[in-house]
Order: sequence, then C-alpha cells, then structure tokens
Amino acid sequence: MVMRMFRIETEVDKERALLLRSLLRETNTAASPVLRELRGTAADQHLPLQVWLVDEDGSLAAGLDGYTWAHWLHVDLLWVAEQHRGAGLGSRLLAEAERIAYEDRGCAGSRLETWDFQAPGFYRLHGYEVVSVIPDYPPGLKEFTLTKRLG
Repeated sequence: MVMRMFRIETEVDKERALLLRSLLRETNTAASPVLRELRGTAADQHLPLQVWLVDEDGSLAAGLDGYTWAHWLHVDLLWVAEQHRGAGLGSRLLAEAERIAYEDRGCAGSRLETWDFQAPGFYRLHGYEVVSVIPDYPPGLKEFTLTKRLG
C-alpha cells in the first residue's frame, strides 16, 4: 500500500470550483438512471429564469431570480420593494416564473427556501408545501424548504 501525502488548501479558486461541479455532476449522472436520461437534453441545463417588475422611472419594484433544471423550477430569490408590498407583485412574479417553467420549459415542480420571518405563509397560499424545516439556521431562525407541483 502506497501512502500519499496531501495538503489542504482553503483559498477561493473559481476554476477548481467549476471543475469540482463538473466532476460531481459526472459522478451523479453515472450513478443515477434519471440523470443519465436527462443528459444532453434541455432539462439537463441550468437555465436562468428571471422575472422583473420595473417602475415607470425604471427602478426595480420587484424581482425573481432562479433557474430551471431537471424539470424543476428553483426559485433562489424573490423580493418586492417595501412600498409595493401587499399589492400582489410577489404573486405576479411567482405566477409568471411558474408559467414559464411549466409551459415553456416542461417543468413539473418548483422548489425554494425561505426563513420563518420571510414568507412561508405566502408560498403556502400559492400551493407550496413544506417538505423540510431546519431549526436554528441561522441561529434563532428556521429555514423552510417548500415544493409545489406545477400544471
């Protein structure tokens, strides 16, 4: 048996991060029949999906940033300017993102994370179900993961 020495490095390295993502993706694809089936299709790509609501003066009133992958919409960020909250803008953003994901990209589901002080109730009103709760993440808060079937 050959003993090898390794050194630990902790600096940020974007090239290695991309390599790591690629290597893990190859490993996951090789191990999963579902991911092998998606390989090379449009559903195999992480496609950005963004929806913006802009005021007459061009300032951002609300926005949603996410992506589609593997027949799922992943909502990363949804924000509405304080002066516009309660006017239905968040609902419009979410509905449009879900429409694009379902009708244009063939997505079957949507997923997102939110904290207890943010909007778990908002998402539940829009048909999302809590699938996990992480207590004390970050300390003193709860993080919710919610999903919804589209269509």
